Amino acid sequence: MRKLRYLDLLLSPFDLVRTKRVLQVNPTVPPERREPENIQIIVYEFDKEKTECLNLSQVEDTFRFLDTPANTWINIDGLRKADVEKVCNHFGIHQLISEDILSIGQRPKMDEINGLLFCLMYMLYFNEEQSSVETEQISIILGKNFVISFQEDANRDVFNSLRDKIKLSGSKVRVQGADFLFYSLIDMIVDHFYIVMERLGERIELLEEDILRNASQRSLVKINTLRKEMIVLKRNIAPVREIINGILRSENELIQERTEKYFKDVYDHVIQAYDLSENYRDMMVNLQDLYLNTVNLKLNEVMKVMAIVTCLLAPATVIGGIFGMNFETIPLLHNHWGFFISVGLMLFIPVWMIIVFKRRGWF
Repeated sequence: MRKLRYLDLLLSPFDLVRTKRVLQVNPTVPPERREPENIQIIVYEFDKEKTECLNLSQVEDTFRFLDTPANTWINIDGLRKADVEKVCNHFGIHQLISEDILSIGQRPKMDEINGLLFCLMYMLYFNEEQSSVETEQISIILGKNFVISFQEDANRDVFNSLRDKIKLSGSKVRVQGADFLFYSLIDMIVDHFYIVMERLGERIELLEEDILRNASQRSLVKINTLRKEMIVLKRNIAPVREIINGILRSENELIQERTEKYFKDVYDHVIQAYDLSENYRDMMVNLQDLYLNTVNLKLNEVMKVMAIVTCLLAPATVIGGIFGMNFETIPLLHNHWGFFISVGLMLFIPVWMIIVFKRRGWF
């Protein structure tokens, strides 16, 4: 068991599987997505007066919400090619957008085609057990009086508080239009970035304390692991600035003037999140330098102790070597007190050296 533990410790800095997932992304390769057996379709139809939540079993059941006067949020959990293409064809969504929805590892982006606004982003989650950042792709489409969102995982998202607001009478999302719902979805994704960064910040603080107390190879492993997670974090936060800028510059009729100020607020949050991710990256570089400095300091302490021991043993070595020479005439060699004098010198000189070293502050 001990051998396996040390073997795992040596191999863990070279976690090639995680490195491949983080660094090797090629959007030109056709995606090989496993289609789920079942999908979950939840529709919220609401206005100032009422809200209705529907659980549908087939995507065809969503077609009737295309021209309804009320605001509609169609959330589809689970991506199946046939279902995505049916929804896109009925709601007038371009084929390029449907390809982006079904893509894997696509860079966060924003498009405006056929009068519809499309955003592809990633929801970030923090895995407490593995101390890793997990991502889930989400595609959001804004049309006239409707918003369609496509998610990969039906078991988790960051929109629970938004669902509560939709059910709450008099809330802003109920009073305002579909563009405000579109903003609310993006805003909650961005706000959840801070929760993930807070968890990573806690890991960085713990790692810094661990390095200061007991720097070891395991500390280097943790530094290497966290640096990979910082790559994931920055890769998914940085492009969101372009998304919000694109929405503000689009001048699309779907985005009302009263909603633009909310997107400017989201832009400020994205900038702050990006700056914070840059600070975390700098902290990881500093932690690596701190680890190297701590290891070098420990090595210097060991070398200093060894140098002191060598200096203290040098007088005894010299005296013993002199009296061990193969000569017949050596002072004190045949003296009755010669042995005691030589041993006394061997003890006195190192003690005197220790006192001198102490006074000079060498240790």
